[in-house]
Amino acid sequence: MSTSKIKTVVEAMVTPFLNSNGFELVDIEYVKEGSNYFLRVFVDKEGGIDIDECGRISEFLSEELDKNDPVSDAYFLEVSSPGAERPLKKPEDVRKAVGKHVYITTYEPIDGSKEFEGQLTSFDGEQATVKIGKKEHVIPYVKVASARLAIVF
Repeated sequence: MSTSKIKTVVEAMVTPFLNSNGFELVDIEYVKEGSNYFLRVFVDKEGGIDIDECGRISEFLSEELDKNDPVSDAYFLEVSSPGAERPLKKPEDVRKAVGKHVYITTYEPIDGSKEFEGQLTSFDGEQATVKIGKKEHVIPYVKVASARLAIVF
């Protein structure tokens, strides 16, 4: 089964459980590292997620995967928090990040740059505005290659 199909099947398995328990699915990865495969599920909730909650989700998902396993290879299942520099995968993630410090890369230069780190001041679903110093950069969402929260030191 293809990586995208595995991710879709796993998302369908875990999302109802997450939603009913106040968690949010951030991302799913199925990757090969060295000779091992890893199925990683990144989960969060308002105020952050702890290790016991990750364990509970892992137990649920492990049982579901045992029932109807979409993965033919042997793999390691990991359930964890996305971390402090959480990826912003969906438009709703970007919307929730307004007012926070972000790091955005684009497919092509905008205002002479492909990297923007600063405060996300607005997002209307079509354009994100990032303030860097005194200058605001308007970034069309269709040109965003990746986005994540960023830590300010």
